[in-house]
Amino acid sequence: MRAAVLALLVGGALLSCSRREEPAPVAAKPLPSASAPRRVVTGSYTAMGTAVDLKVWTDRPEATARAAMNDAHAEIKRLEKMMTTWDDVSEVARVNAAAGGDPVVVSDELLDVLEGARVIHDASEGVFDVTFYGLKGLWRFDQDAVEEIPSDAAIAARLPLVNGKLVGIDRAKKTVQLPKKGMAINLGGIAKGYAVDRAAAVLAKNGFTDVVVQAGGDLLVRGRKGQDPWRVGIRDPRGPAGDWFAVAAITDAAFSTAGDYERYWIKDGKRYHHILDPRTGKPADACRSVTVFAKDALTADEYDDAIFILGPEKGLALIAGKPGVGAVIVDKNNKVWISPSLKDVVTLTHQPTNSP
Repeated sequence: MRAAVLALLVGGALLSCSRREEPAPVAAKPLPSASAPRRVVTGSYTAMGTAVDLKVWTDRPEATARAAMNDAHAEIKRLEKMMTTWDDVSEVARVNAAAGGDPVVVSDELLDVLEGARVIHDASEGVFDVTFYGLKGLWRFDQDAVEEIPSDAAIAARLPLVNGKLVGIDRAKKTVQLPKKGMAINLGGIAKGYAVDRAAAVLAKNGFTDVVVQAGGDLLVRGRKGQDPWRVGIRDPRGPAGDWFAVAAITDAAFSTAGDYERYWIKDGKRYHHILDPRTGKPADACRSVTVFAKDALTADEYDDAIFILGPEKGLALIAGKPGVGAVIVDKNNKVWISPSLKDVVTLTHQPTNSP
């Protein structure tokens, strides 16, 4: 679940806006020729419930670039079919349907994602928890949102179903098991990052290494745009669309943002949104937005929700010392926190708007 808060910019102009394998090293790139000048080729798609934007900087034929982007999009769709909760025959849906019963045989890819989720769960005091889906139906923040606050009793009745430690993962047998009837997993906080990395790998396999892959709030850039790095902007969580309070020039990095302003409603002056704290069953209230920078999109996607729920101090401690990982946080009081590793990378254009 992602807020659409990242944008790709070139020369200050907005190009796009929507919120594990090691990436291949960037290969040496030939200089553009006069007969085939380099330019950006863009493809726009949908997958995983969000807009997917792909860009390549190339001097190769446009048809070749588009064929590679179509392959990358097909890879995202393949993973969506495996990991979505919207399709009754997906692997995740089958695991959920079998809750309280026998283990379900799944793919190595789903095991990879669940094992990554377990690592972050354990490191984050349990706040990153894919079993939050046991709270499904209590809160509604989609297009058919009903602005109703569930009772404390209703939430308390469901909380025993939320415990990522109970997910049984058997790598040898390639199975996943949910031990309690009513338990359910949802990979909305991690699957897009995994898919973005895989899409970039498809582009690289096709010879495109100066690329951008964005799926909602998950964005990965590889290489450069000619002699210049790609530039990204982070949206003001209380500003209008297109208002970027911070920018950064990046060559090889990924970003993922969790925010409280895309799927929300306000009742009696208080904002309620879709990022739930699994310890309370209620919307987390320590931050307004968190953008995590990492070397790959899966890592960025794993940490942004956890930091959002933990708050800036515990969140920054969570990633301290992790190579290549940093964060830009707007806390509940509108204070901006920036990891030491990003002090010389991220430039604030203005203080975020201060409103409820």
